[in-house]
Amino acid sequence: MAWISSSEDHLEWHDRDTPWSTSAFERQLKSLGRYYHLHHPFQQMMARGELDRDQLQGWVINRFYYQISIPRKDAALMANCPDPEVRRHWVQRMIDHDGRDEDPGGIDAWLRLGEAVGVPRERMLSLEDVLPGVRFAVDAYVNFAQQRPWEEAVCSSLTELFAPEAHRSRLATWPTHYPWVEADGLAYFRARLGQARRDVEHGLALTLNHFRTAEAQRRAMQILQFKLDVLWSMLDAMYLAYIVGMPPYQAVRDH
Repeated sequence: MAWISSSEDHLEWHDRDTPWSTSAFERQLKSLGRYYHLHHPFQQMMARGELDRDQLQGWVINRFYYQISIPRKDAALMANCPDPEVRRHWVQRMIDHDGRDEDPGGIDAWLRLGEAVGVPRERMLSLEDVLPGVRFAVDAYVNFAQQRPWEEAVCSSLTELFAPEAHRSRLATWPTHYPWVEADGLAYFRARLGQARRDVEHGLALTLNHFRTAEAQRRAMQILQFKLDVLWSMLDAMYLAYIVGMPPYQAVRDH
């Protein structure tokens, strides 16, 4: 995959040694929003109110595996980061998910979302219904943060550039299309509107400052595409299982 900036930045397809300006680089990163999982057919069906109860529950159950993996990803990033200022800022992301003091955190909010759609906490926490494809994609993301330089893990978090639109969509459409979902369960989406905006400002600034050469900027584009692939692949697994009706190992016969 190749990218080219707008003409005002004087880059041509063959000019692979000239880095984008900071503003052009930011635009290129944001241009990848067209691959954000909000545009996946499963998410589009959700927004149109076309999912049944089991399908919506399946999404909440599988997405929970992603939610509980985010603090592990952030812990890995911080373990690889020698800069205390970055760590002091980044640790808030773990607190947002794990909670602290009187704030139970985003993971608990997702468990309340599960209860609002009719999934008991025990079932969510067991992880027994998480699809193999979802586990594989999420685990790949955690492994990436553990094994790659911390700056690359920061860059991979920039799918948050596109997250507020997804949260706003759910807050706008769920009460109409899924009135059986208890309203209190949507608290997670409301909280993330502000948190994601704050987080992405920090992550974007670090990325723009670190990836300055043409080669590094191309690498950043690959990293963000990888994270988009993770999110899209999760929904591919859910679409196959819950929409197409092809759950894992359906062709396997017990003997």
